[in-house]
Amino acid sequence: MAAVEPGFLFKPSLSRRKLIRGMGAVMGAAFVAPRWAHAQAAGGAVAPPSTVTQPPRDFGPQGAPTTYFTDPDVLTIDPLFDGLRQPNAPIQRLWTGALWSEGPAWNAVGRFLVWSDIPNNRQLRWSEDDGHVSVFRAPSNNSNGNSFDFQGRQLSCEHLTRRLVRYELDGSVTVLASAFNGKRLNSPNDVVAHPDGSYWFTDPPYGAQLYEGAVDAAGGPANKAGRLNPRLGQPPEIGTYKRELPTAVYRLDKGGTLTQVAGEDLVPDPNGLCFSPDFKRLYVVSTGQGPGDTIAGGKGEMHVFDVGSDNKLHNGKLFSNFMIDGVKCGPDGVRADVDGNLWCSSNAGRSVGYSGVTVWTPQGRLIGRIRLPEICGNVCFGGPKRNRLFMAASQSLYAVYTATQGAAPG
Repeated sequence: MAAVEPGFLFKPSLSRRKLIRGMGAVMGAAFVAPRWAHAQAAGGAVAPPSTVTQPPRDFGPQGAPTTYFTDPDVLTIDPLFDGLRQPNAPIQRLWTGALWSEGPAWNAVGRFLVWSDIPNNRQLRWSEDDGHVSVFRAPSNNSNGNSFDFQGRQLSCEHLTRRLVRYELDGSVTVLASAFNGKRLNSPNDVVAHPDGSYWFTDPPYGAQLYEGAVDAAGGPANKAGRLNPRLGQPPEIGTYKRELPTAVYRLDKGGTLTQVAGEDLVPDPNGLCFSPDFKRLYVVSTGQGPGDTIAGGKGEMHVFDVGSDNKLHNGKLFSNFMIDGVKCGPDGVRADVDGNLWCSSNAGRSVGYSGVTVWTPQGRLIGRIRLPEICGNVCFGGPKRNRLFMAASQSLYAVYTATQGAAPG
């Protein structure tokens, strides 16, 4: 509450009108003050703030515009970032209403964005012409990552069916990969296309959750006791899968041959991935332990590998551990711009002000951050000029224009 002059309510010379006016100012200040300034839990712990900006801002479509020339939540850490940010462009929340937003992908021909609402078992579409959001595909088999290849075909990683599919231009669906060496995949998570016609994707176990897919059949690593029923609420063909494979990164060549390019010894629980603009490097995010893991999961880091002419990965090394100001800003999805900078979604948990997006040079130097009031799961570049960064964050979809362009389709 705003400070009150000592003795304010007890000055005998204070008129009734001045008293009411003073009380109004105090009460008004209380209403506009950040919620966290006076909202405390029973144990005295301060509740998380609703925004990180001072004064607090409303990200919604009807919210007041920011009064600054540069958005206060697009932060320059290194002067290099000033050439990548668009100074007069605000962060906008385009839509909210999902349970967990993931896998944004830009369709350049249709000029729309598609993304996954995993627990609601649907894909959503945001149309650029009028900002309308509609259900694009339901059910989506609890799809997670989406992308578009160089022929404009949509690729989707399905948690429920534990497979990678492609939506053809005639509307049919092709199952690209569902097993490796005769064993069912875990739950493909994210996918990127290569100009040679191959697709590279990650396969962690996160789809083996009731919330985002279906648990293993009784006895499987994610349902050892067999108390969970994976058939409830599912199509009749679902409920028989058991986890059979360790986590891995795969390459599916144009002819349909599936090859493991990185095992969990190199990148445990691989999640988001992207190529450098020249396709000579592959960046792979390693996230936390998933259901049914038999070894320790990832540590919220990103690794980088050289892509050899033999289509194998070489010289793997840690790109970053994503510790920023002593805060773990766990990455998930990642995309590169045309200069090779990496734009990574950030999950900082309850460290308000650090969730959103972190931006890094190809050498691993942090140069910028984008603060969002929600945890960000994945990002992509889109818009007609591919200069708009779309951010799938928890329950919402955000966007901000940049001064650069995304490096590849998807």
